[in-house]
Amino acid sequence: MPELPDILAYTRAIAERVTGTQLDRIRIGNPFLLRTAVPAPSDCAGRHVEGVRRIGKRIALELENQYFLIFHLMISGRFHWKPGGVAKLGGKMNLAALDFGGAGTLLLTEASTKKRASLHVVRGEEALGEFNRGGLEVLEVGAAAFELALRREDHTVKRSLTDPRLFSGIGNAYSDEILHRARLSPFKRTKLMSAEEVQSLYEATQEILMEWIDRLDPGVGGPFPEKVTAFRPEMRVHGRFGQPCPVCGTPVQRIQYADNEANYCVNCQTGGRLLADRGLSRLLKSDWPRTLEELEERRQAAP
Repeated sequence: MPELPDILAYTRAIAERVTGTQLDRIRIGNPFLLRTAVPAPSDCAGRHVEGVRRIGKRIALELENQYFLIFHLMISGRFHWKPGGVAKLGGKMNLAALDFGGAGTLLLTEASTKKRASLHVVRGEEALGEFNRGGLEVLEVGAAAFELALRREDHTVKRSLTDPRLFSGIGNAYSDEILHRARLSPFKRTKLMSAEEVQSLYEATQEILMEWIDRLDPGVGGPFPEKVTAFRPEMRVHGRFGQPCPVCGTPVQRIQYADNEANYCVNCQTGGRLLADRGLSRLLKSDWPRTLEELEERRQAAP
């Protein structure tokens, strides 16, 4: 799922191309995309774009007279820019097309067979505000406000970082990178963290997000971000299960749950302790290996 750095790259690139232009029409390729009935998408036709905003992991296009098109890309939704005219809308992946006169077409696609991406059409700042989950904008606050939000509820630090009610725009991928930089276990309880650990997490959050914002920013006149993905080769642990940690060389480990996963380094983050995968640990119980050495011994002993 695109997160804060990726969403900012999208908003900047889209704003550069469509702000001040007229939205001629919205073509819906999949009826499940649209989650509102009033206002209708046709009510937005002929209105000029006044800006593009990020709301958590959502992207909102602001049109004249406070009409807003709010997109949530979910896991597999992606934007594509087709310059110089009206692009075709066809095929199972294409969900919608926004035509901006001679400037081009903003195309929304979704690769997954489970169509989860959404479009809401609303009018007024109050209606727009309902999509704000209340999470802290971590790049705009100091360490004290960060700690207050972090300790508001007693969860694992991984869960707290990805909770949109606590922090805005951080998801599975960048939370892995942040926790690795802070040298913290994803299962560390927030209310048991020391002041030093909280400060380290705050600094890591700032550093990782700013590094990736700078890395992904196309710049003025730059190319449209076509290759938005949660798995990038430059990442240190996320999506790198079994590959060596770039800091210590220890193989990166993974815990899978629901549609998500946590990637971490045993040596850098958990003091050499292998975290229990919820499904496998329940099955194996006392046979669950506690260290990488035990895990390797079990693998070698397997027939």
